[in-house]
Amino acid sequence: MNRNLLGVAVVAAGLMATPTFAQGVDPKLPTYRAVSGVSGNLKSIGSDTLNNLMTLWTEGFRAAYPNVQIEIEGKGSSTAPPALIAGTSNFGPMSRPMRAAESDEFQKKFGYKPAVVRAAVDALAVYVHKDNPIRCLSLQQVDAIFSKARKGGGTKDLVRWGDVGLTGEWADKPISLYGRNSASGTYGYFKEVALFNGDYKDSVKEQPGSSTVVQGVASDKFAMGYSGVGYKTADVRSVPISAREGRTCFDATAENAYAGDYPISRFLYIYVNKNPNQAFEPVRAEFIRFIYSRQGQEAVVKDGYFPVTADLAAQDLKDLGITVGSGS
Repeated sequence: MNRNLLGVAVVAAGLMATPTFAQGVDPKLPTYRAVSGVSGNLKSIGSDTLNNLMTLWTEGFRAAYPNVQIEIEGKGSSTAPPALIAGTSNFGPMSRPMRAAESDEFQKKFGYKPAVVRAAVDALAVYVHKDNPIRCLSLQQVDAIFSKARKGGGTKDLVRWGDVGLTGEWADKPISLYGRNSASGTYGYFKEVALFNGDYKDSVKEQPGSSTVVQGVASDKFAMGYSGVGYKTADVRSVPISAREGRTCFDATAENAYAGDYPISRFLYIYVNKNPNQAFEPVRAEFIRFIYSRQGQEAVVKDGYFPVTADLAAQDLKDLGITVGSGS
């Protein structure tokens, strides 16, 4: 299977194809209840995309355990693996899967692979200014707009709004491009899926965070940028995208992400150092249980992302060796 389609299929396979709870949480998720014996300090180093969500989870968790101290640092997904390897973090949020080289480096030190929490679902949106009339773009067009390689098969470099069908005042205006920097998992995922692993154009204005991409597009009428759907504001629009030229375009919504119709959907991950022969200490186990609780997934919705199902949560908890009992 094409890796671009594989990413979508993974999301669709782990979620209900037509969830009755839409963007609300799965009613089968347990309500989190505090337990005794939980204390300590936690540190999270990794994805900027997950920064707000980690903060919301932390606020909810500390409401149950006010003596637990949690520090969050979100400078990009590529900072997560080195921090886990060095032992300077307990959680490594990433908006892309860990690369083989990163996982191998972790295994070289510890003798086992890092464990993973599939914490939420994101539709990586292509944003334009709220006044932009564009209604649909194919992945091939997105590639020809952002990439100088055009590995998606586009025959023409798309540089002006007229190149994608806009007329009037838009026709001769250059498309002003905004994106993330190379430390970002969003940068890497968009490069893999939307650019077919091609190189970005030198004209892309790299931003240090997801919110600054959206701010850039909001303040630049002729701009286009990419960022997580959780960062959408009233000043920008997400453009419906089709997997191929001539096919139906789908917007970055929960239903389209779950069904696998929106072609730039992804899991948001949290990687952890978990020795398969040892149990988690209570504080980390309970934090993960909280993420997979009704309150934890309500935080996902609050932050603008899409919740995972109770079945997926139960599977991940089982794989992590965490019982679905105490704390829920």
